[in-house]
Parts: sequence; structure tokens; C-alpha cells
Amino acid sequence: MTIAYPAFSTRSLRYSAEALREAALLIRAGEPVAVPTETVYGLAADATDSNAVAAIYSAKGRPSFNPLIVHVADRDMAERLALFSPGARALADRYWPGPLTLVLPVRETSGLSPLVTAGLPTVALRLPAHPAMRALIRAAGCPLAAPSANRSGSISPTRAEHVLASLDGKIRLILDEGPTSEGLESTIAAPEEDKLRLLRPGPVTAAMLEAASGLPVVAAAGGKIEAPGQLESHYAPSKPVRLNALRAEKEDYLIGFGLMPCHINLSTEADLTEAAANLFAALHIADVSAAPRIAVAPIPSEGVGAAINDRLRRAAA
Repeated sequence: MTIAYPAFSTRSLRYSAEALREAALLIRAGEPVAVPTETVYGLAADATDSNAVAAIYSAKGRPSFNPLIVHVADRDMAERLALFSPGARALADRYWPGPLTLVLPVRETSGLSPLVTAGLPTVALRLPAHPAMRALIRAAGCPLAAPSANRSGSISPTRAEHVLASLDGKIRLILDEGPTSEGLESTIAAPEEDKLRLLRPGPVTAAMLEAASGLPVVAAAGGKIEAPGQLESHYAPSKPVRLNALRAEKEDYLIGFGLMPCHINLSTEADLTEAAANLFAALHIADVSAAPRIAVAPIPSEGVGAAINDRLRRAAA
């Protein structure tokens, strides 16, 4: 006789003290919970519990060779998990809390699940600025592994409804505190003795990293996966994406930038910070439109534009 277990629907709760308590109980029980950060919504679980981390991979359909970012509530927690060089400390002093992830040598005594590091001798750490994520870490009493709260490879979620559309029935709870402020995933950098390797561009630009650390910033060489967001095809809609489009062709949904005719505009004022905050939401809207293709206007690559173009290139791959 086969027993049929009832499926569950995912609940989305407005962020509150009661919702936080419920989320922390689920974390302690080994279940992942979707929670906002200032970058995108994350799918958080106890980074010290391999079964909980495996539940993240399962819900997302994420390949296990792709490491996860571990989120901490404060610097003391971070220092217990990894070894900080002088350059790493300078960057943390300047940009933590905030949208910067540091890839650092993991301590043997960290207690982290090996699934978090995907077998690497390093761990990706971030101290987020969003109060909901930091409150959840404190309430759960453990560091939280938290990739973006969406099916692996698809468009990152910047609103609770994006999470629900992607993971309904895969997780039990979403903490909803409206749209995220940055709209792009964190910058990921690996400090070394004589340089800083940029593994993923983000809101903290290469120039900002160099000024804070005093180290030259070099692009990461292709090849092995050292951090999230390095897969060639990532952040991708279900439709083909055409980049550097100056106008919409037949059957295109055009995402514009600056003053131009388009279906939706990332920033009519050509403001790159505004464009970054709106990018994933615009891709979600384009993906559910009736148009079979998505076109995106040219975006300058200066400042945070480098991160926008990184995401667009991977979305179009």
C-alpha cells in the first residue's frame, strides 16, 4: 500500500516579530526559509547542518559543485568561521554590513557543513545590511547559508512574489519585506597577499575595492567554480535574450535604458544605480509577457554597470 502525503503550499508572511519567530523555528528544524537581504531574496538554512544545506540544493535544483555564501550576524561570527588577512579586514571595515562577499580560508574549527564550501578550502562570507536577515541569524543562533531564493540558473528574486513564483511548494515560508534595495547580488572578492581577485562584480565596484584595500583588483581567471554566480549560463529567463538592442524588433519585449521607446525602462534618467535595482524585476516582467523574446538596451559598463552587464551576459548565454 502506498501512502500519499499531502503537498504543502508556501506561505508568504509580512516581516514581523511573530513571522521571525516562525522562520527561526523552521531554521532550527532544518528547513530552508526565504528571507530578504539588501541585494536579493535569499534561501536561508543552517550552514552547520548538512541536511539543511542539502535541502537548499534540493529546493533550488542547484548543482552541488556550486558553493554557497554564508551570512553572519557580526564580525565575531565571521572571524570564528574564516581567517582574515589585513586586506580582508580593511574591506570588512569599509563595506560590512553591506553587499560585499569575501572568499577567505575556512577555519578547521568552523563547524560549517562541507556542502557549503563544495569541497573548497575557502568559504564565501557576507555580513548583510538588511535587518531581517541579521535578525533571523541571531534568532536561529547559527550562520545561514543563503543563495538566491529561486530555481537554480533562473532570474534572481527581488520581491517575495518572485520567490513564490519560483519555489511555491518547495519551501514552507517566505518572509516578505517588500522589494530589495540593491537589486543585484553582492560583489564577491578573494583577497590575497598582493592582489584582490574579483570573482563576481556587484554593487561594490572594482574601484571601490581597490580604494578600500590598497590592493590591485584583477579579474578572476576562467575555469574552476570558486564562488556563486560564476556559471556561464545564470540569472536566465525562459525566453531568448538579445543584448545591446537599440530598438524592438518584431516579437521583442524591449527593456530600455535612458530616454527611448521601450516596454519597460530600467532608468529613464540613465542612472546605473536605479537600473541595477530594477534589473531583475524588469526581467521577471518581460519573462511573463506575451512576447516570445526579450531585448535589452545597451548599458554602460562603468561603475555598477559592469555588474549589470555581467548578469545580462549570463542571462543571454
